[in-house]
Amino acid sequence: MVSVGAGERPGGVAQARPTKAARLWWQVHQWTGLKLSLFMSFILLTGTLAVFSHEMDWAMRPALRVDPATVSGPMDWVAMAEGIARVHPDATIVSLEAPVDPWFAASAIMETPDGRHFFAYAHPATGVWHGDGDWVGAQRILRNMHRHLNLPTAIGVPIVSALSILLAISLVTSFVVYKKWWRGFLKSVRWTDARTAWGDVHRLAGVWGLWFVGLMVVTGLWYLVESLGGAAEPFARARAAPVGVTADVTAPRLASSLESARAAFPDLRIERIVFPTDKAGTFQFHGQHRAILVRPRANGVITDAGDGRTLTVWDAREASVHQRISEMADPLHFGTFGGIWTKLVWFVFGLMLTALSVSGVAIYATRLARSERRAPRWRAALVDSWRGMGHWRWLSVVALVTALALLPALFGQAA
Repeated sequence: MVSVGAGERPGGVAQARPTKAARLWWQVHQWTGLKLSLFMSFILLTGTLAVFSHEMDWAMRPALRVDPATVSGPMDWVAMAEGIARVHPDATIVSLEAPVDPWFAASAIMETPDGRHFFAYAHPATGVWHGDGDWVGAQRILRNMHRHLNLPTAIGVPIVSALSILLAISLVTSFVVYKKWWRGFLKSVRWTDARTAWGDVHRLAGVWGLWFVGLMVVTGLWYLVESLGGAAEPFARARAAPVGVTADVTAPRLASSLESARAAFPDLRIERIVFPTDKAGTFQFHGQHRAILVRPRANGVITDAGDGRTLTVWDAREASVHQRISEMADPLHFGTFGGIWTKLVWFVFGLMLTALSVSGVAIYATRLARSERRAPRWRAALVDSWRGMGHWRWLSVVALVTALALLPALFGQAA
């Protein structure tokens, strides 16, 4: 994160030789920022792009677009389910989700009788089917690479989330190696030479992004805890006799369950409906109520798909501390809680965090060139950085190659 070269002040002026303790702090900071920098930069960049992955799919899929002027009043969940069922009567509606923004169509996760998954899109007000979309798109690719490198989640999530430990060490050591860091908020970048410019960019991005780095550390550590067995208990469970799973069976049954759910939890703003499975003949209605910074599943109602009666209701305000922490992680990690505007802030600071990782490596290369009294060249800088990573570079290479090599398998999952 934020750093200065050993033996230099933040302004680049030579000072007395650093103490052994200061030198140790600097070496730790440099080690955590350099050795796995390829892997770290890849995860930071894919996570930053994932913030707007839904919007990428919107741009590439015409069926996902609606005219906001045509969307007024509450969403017609029943009309959407019935509209999709008319087009895909033999497929299963796994879940139906509200639009991400007013210019999005509603999305249904579908499963064909032979196990293939895809998306079906419908107008949120009229229920008219808009078209279908492939299971694998920008959102799926970026999410999988960022979250678990396309590996099985039990393996990939701990590997990726463990990077939060390095990020935490980098954050803590930055306060020591950057003396009087609080003075750096208004310092401009000096473009006198590459070493000075990269150092100033690194420090400027570091001080402004302190809150964001801290947030990524906390949420990343929480994901690590969850992946190692510390996940919170689910909010509610309920089962009912199976009623069939094809869309032509479940869509007509939605109306009575929806009416029952609204009667049981009238203030619930429904954002997602989970449809019956071959094992549980229930509808699950998830959404938002009065609790802040929680995923839709933190509030909900489960109904019997057979007769529409309510089986259980839960409110996030009554959740345990463990459950609330778990539900806060995603909204805080990706900035989705405030819509397009908070996502824009998260995207900008995500780019800054990625720039911190890259600029830290550049500082190492330019400082090495200066110590050897040679002009900094970008090709030589790449070689110096590669060598500086030592044997740890191969872990980064394996991680990146794995994520890319398993992309064909991801596409194969849709089939």
